[in-house]
Amino acid sequence: MSAEATNPGSAEVTNPGAPSRRRGRPRIDLRRLGRAALLGSAARDRLPDAIGHVADAHRAHHPDADLAILHRAYVLAESSHRGQFRKSGEPYITHPLAVTLILAELGAETTTLTAALLHDTVEDTEVTLDQVRAAFGDEVCYLVDGVTKLEKVDYGAAAEPETFRKMLVATGSDVRVMSIKLADRLHNMRTLGVMRPEKQARIAKVTRDVLIPLAERLGVQALKTELEDLVFAILHPEEYERTRALIADNADAADALAAIAEQVLTVLREAGIQAEVLIRPRHFVSVHRVRLKRGELRGTDFGRLLVLVGEDADCYAVLGELHTCFTPLISEFKDFIAAPKFNLYQSLHTAVAGTDGAVAEVLIRTHQMHKVAEAGVIALGNPYTASDGPETEAAPTAQTDQPDGERADPTRPGWLSRLLEWQESAPDPDTFWTSLRAELAEDREITVFRADGGTLGLPAGASCVDAAYAQYGEEAHACIGARVNGRLATLSTQLSDGDTVQLLLAEDSVSGPSPDWLGHARTPAARIAITAWLSRHPEGAIAVGGAGTTVPRAPAAPAAGRRAAAGAVTDLPEATVRLAGCCTPVPPDAVTGFAVRGGAVTVHRAECPAVSRMRALGRAPVGVRWGDAAECRVTLVAESFGRPRLLADLTEVIATAGAAIVAATIEPPSEQRVRHTYTLQLPDAAGLPALMRAMRDVAGVYDVSRAQHPAATP
Repeated sequence: MSAEATNPGSAEVTNPGAPSRRRGRPRIDLRRLGRAALLGSAARDRLPDAIGHVADAHRAHHPDADLAILHRAYVLAESSHRGQFRKSGEPYITHPLAVTLILAELGAETTTLTAALLHDTVEDTEVTLDQVRAAFGDEVCYLVDGVTKLEKVDYGAAAEPETFRKMLVATGSDVRVMSIKLADRLHNMRTLGVMRPEKQARIAKVTRDVLIPLAERLGVQALKTELEDLVFAILHPEEYERTRALIADNADAADALAAIAEQVLTVLREAGIQAEVLIRPRHFVSVHRVRLKRGELRGTDFGRLLVLVGEDADCYAVLGELHTCFTPLISEFKDFIAAPKFNLYQSLHTAVAGTDGAVAEVLIRTHQMHKVAEAGVIALGNPYTASDGPETEAAPTAQTDQPDGERADPTRPGWLSRLLEWQESAPDPDTFWTSLRAELAEDREITVFRADGGTLGLPAGASCVDAAYAQYGEEAHACIGARVNGRLATLSTQLSDGDTVQLLLAEDSVSGPSPDWLGHARTPAARIAITAWLSRHPEGAIAVGGAGTTVPRAPAAPAAGRRAAAGAVTDLPEATVRLAGCCTPVPPDAVTGFAVRGGAVTVHRAECPAVSRMRALGRAPVGVRWGDAAECRVTLVAESFGRPRLLADLTEVIATAGAAIVAATIEPPSEQRVRHTYTLQLPDAAGLPALMRAMRDVAGVYDVSRAQHPAATP
């Protein structure tokens, strides 16, 4: 964060000029802090020298903060960690001090800083949570407990994923837990050089896959960017050195931006807009990404201009002046003020060309937006107090009394609510760890509207399958299709931001998801639910298309010692009868059966290709025949030429025949031809020929046939 004090009533250009990647207070000498921690302060009536830097940084953001609790927390932390040393040889107290200083410089409130000082006491010393609660209250105790790791001796290899699960659950009630964890990881990454290379790489990968995405989602850009650079240096040392050398060779790059900044300043001053113009150097990873995107870099590519103003309206006034007086690159314009990112970020992004043709990217935001852009949720102070008055001991568990659905509380965004929901369905640590990394890899969200007017927050690239499970939970197993923006769509349809989606559920409760759904599901909630259903029905589902549903083959009641399914019976004792998904036989088809694993008999149509394959393998057929049941389920394929209202006409014919659509799949048109696949429940198998004739009579339909899916040998 920029620490320079400026007059908000005038426009000013600030050029750092120095090679450092971040503006602010100089890095504190941790060895000197360690000595101060051991020796203590010479004066009894003031804070120890070691925590004086924290106090100064805290008072810069909170001038009226009461530092007495910080003093008490420091005394407990220092005495508890006394005699402990980090692998670098520094006294251990330097670590909680550094973590607290990181948070203090970002504007964290007193309670967070108190917990940061104590965050390792319960984990690494004899101090207990009860002692922390007695001395500092429930709120500090909750934060300390939230960041305390689980013991490997109790959890083994599952300790790390279960620790992160514990922290995320705690974050759901108080986001400050994750703020402390991010600062803790940042300081550990800064001092990772004393570790073995393989351990450095392991920690860096977890930081890359889990903590950096969490920092991004919580909007803490100041921590995210430094973590990215530290991970970059460890996991990609050659690229890092190449980027570092590139930045060093272009140390005068700020001059090119300074020239454009002066022009911007002149334009804004003449327009009477009070603004501050800063030059923000790109960090290492940002330079690396720009180089990969653009190839050879120009001087203006090594940084961006930041224009800070007082009010939201001033942002648009600045934008108008820039686009009027410079040549704008319209493709680079983004309005994150009208439509903020899901991590609270607000800003206007644009790019303009100077008189010499050099292009500069420009960020326009208010001072408050800038504070939130850098510190994210940390900039909210204590988000759980009812007012802006003095900080109070607010019980974090009060956050749980919120209504279901997306929370208005900005510290509990939709992605976190969804994460907390699906983790309950992933008790296995490996499943949780894999799903968490996959969830956090989605770095962009979309919002879709439900038919009832509500909204669903989903990751970019989500399909109707994801929307179904987000809205209905396990009831989505019965989903058979959707309407997207009023048009019928398959469940594999990918949704876009702003779409309206209406999910269609089957009336029968026995429908279930197809294994193909896993190929369309992007959210862990959907994938975990689908996988769980399929594992509970390993033998009992008929797949009916790329994005169709499956139907569990639950056996009907036995008759005369025989098991039946959809009217088919067999003389094989105690055998369960099921209809083959490859040919979906119905009365009065000629049928034959084959015994399969699990004591079941699969019934095929006599002309099914699977029958000849199994005979060739020496599989003996089992006698089966149709019983008295009239109802049946069948899969029909309608081949047609594409035209408007074709789907409506076909479904009307099906409904007129009294058949229920269990699942439907419409393949993308190919050479003006469309294939519709319907799985239907007929009240009487005798009506099937008439239904097929009626479907053939629909204009544009040139063939209707029974499905013949290839099937593996049971």
